[in-house]
Amino acid sequence: MATGAIGIDFGTTNSSIAHAFSSGDVELAHFPQTGGLTDAYRSLLYLEQEREKGIKVTKSWTGPEGIERYLAAETRGRLIQSLKSFLSSRTLHGTEVFGRRVTLEDLIARILRDLREKAELQFGTTIRSAVVGRPVHFVGAEKEADDSYAEARLRSAFQLAGYESVEFELEPVAAAHFYESTLDHDELILIGDFGGGTSDFSLVRVGPSIRKRGRSAADLLGNAGLGLAGDAFDAKIIKHLVSPALGAGSSIRSMHKILPVPGWVYAKLERWHHLSLLRTKDVMDMLKSTHAQALEPEKIAALMHLIKEDLGYQLHRSVQKTKSDLSANDVSTFRFSDGFIDLDATVTRASFEKWISEELELIAGCVDSLLDSSAVKPKDIDMVFLTGGSSFVPAVRRIFETRFGAERIRAGNEFTSVARGLALKALHGG
Repeated sequence: MATGAIGIDFGTTNSSIAHAFSSGDVELAHFPQTGGLTDAYRSLLYLEQEREKGIKVTKSWTGPEGIERYLAAETRGRLIQSLKSFLSSRTLHGTEVFGRRVTLEDLIARILRDLREKAELQFGTTIRSAVVGRPVHFVGAEKEADDSYAEARLRSAFQLAGYESVEFELEPVAAAHFYESTLDHDELILIGDFGGGTSDFSLVRVGPSIRKRGRSAADLLGNAGLGLAGDAFDAKIIKHLVSPALGAGSSIRSMHKILPVPGWVYAKLERWHHLSLLRTKDVMDMLKSTHAQALEPEKIAALMHLIKEDLGYQLHRSVQKTKSDLSANDVSTFRFSDGFIDLDATVTRASFEKWISEELELIAGCVDSLLDSSAVKPKDIDMVFLTGGSSFVPAVRRIFETRFGAERIRAGNEFTSVARGLALKALHGG
């Protein structure tokens, strides 16, 4: 079996993999999950320790299978999410799993290996090379060297997962490849790709005549990106609806003084990639001490329960539902309950938009800066193609409708257009 034209979108929250045929058709890999199939493979890793012949062995599951294993477990192992967000960090090289140090690259490789092996079964082809998406700027990257460092770590993870050849393409440019495949005329387009951790934008000339003559560097007029997107929006929901119920802003009595509960633990609680790393002895010991001194100990007890029971997945699901509801309705109810913690709060779209106003300003500023640096005026853009989950957020769409008009906004295959475009890049090159 020969390697096909494979595109892989390894995302902060979800991943997808596509196979392009010589006809130009693209097939997405589908993965079993409760109640059917999905083409969005959750980029998470679940680890458990089991005894085999008296020896403790660490086993891992990823994607939908990892979720099902986690939910069925009587004694919870470790559920780790949003690993992509750590790639630019020069201080986090790995984490401790059941007493053993495991590198970030190895953790990511476990997800990529399962993704590859499951896709091979469906596609009927051995996958050893692929065109892989990467953001314009990785989460936490402050300079070009940080992005290069993150890309090198991601390449290493792919190699550990059994990939022999990996070519990187910017995720918004990959989305442009997909959008171009739907055109019968040439256009100058603005691509907005909103992932879990990054928001990326590209100005690209696309169309049949460009494909025919071969793409050149001049067809890409400019790129820009930010290390924030859906996860940053989620963080604001947790900050305003969850953290206060778990003790944020409350106080402790220490040496006859009233002091605030340490805030850093809530900053980590509000980020999916940090939440799963809070379950350490040092953190739990600190919280036990805080609980003993707390003026509202029941709130600290709830926080300890959330971390100890590794409830990040359930919290993520509740936050995502609220965010999705607010994209369709003016009011939503946030609910999170597991028998010990019981949260129920009404939230309006107006409140949510106020919470994320700073992020919205940064996104709008990034778009305006790209237009300015590329010497392109809004009227020169033929079409705006938005992709990724946060492109559904009405306040995000308004950024583009205000500048370009609703009639020039297009969307489609919001969660898989990057993978499809990467596969087409692998097929055609350039």
